Amino acid sequence: MKAKNLVVAAVAAFGCAFTSAALAHAKLEASMPQANAVVSPAPTQVRLQFNEQVELPFSKVKLVDEKGAVVEPSKKVLDAANPKVLVATVPALHSGAYRVQWSTVTRDGHKVKGEFAFRVK
Repeated sequence: MKAKNLVVAAVAAFGCAFTSAALAHAKLEASMPQANAVVSPAPTQVRLQFNEQVELPFSKVKLVDEKGAVVEPSKKVLDAANPKVLVATVPALHSGAYRVQWSTVTRDGHKVKGEFAFRVK
């Protein structure tokens, strides 16, 4: 009876270990500019690096300035060298605070979103 319980426990532990990895969603690992950074000159693009590849057609990036005005990127692509990096080309930014708001869908169909701030000197 103890051997059977041990086998059941081992199978359950094994299943939990691999299920948690499969249920993980994309996470933002790095960005340029970095969260809470003060940058000069103003960036010409926002780069978002995720822990897994994202789906470009379902990815959005926008900047909101300190007055609440939305700054839409002119172009959005996946980095040719690393498809885990979403690159958004932004127009000329003036001095001030900005929030980057992003959302994307991962290859497994899960939607994730987030935001961070930076300042242009």
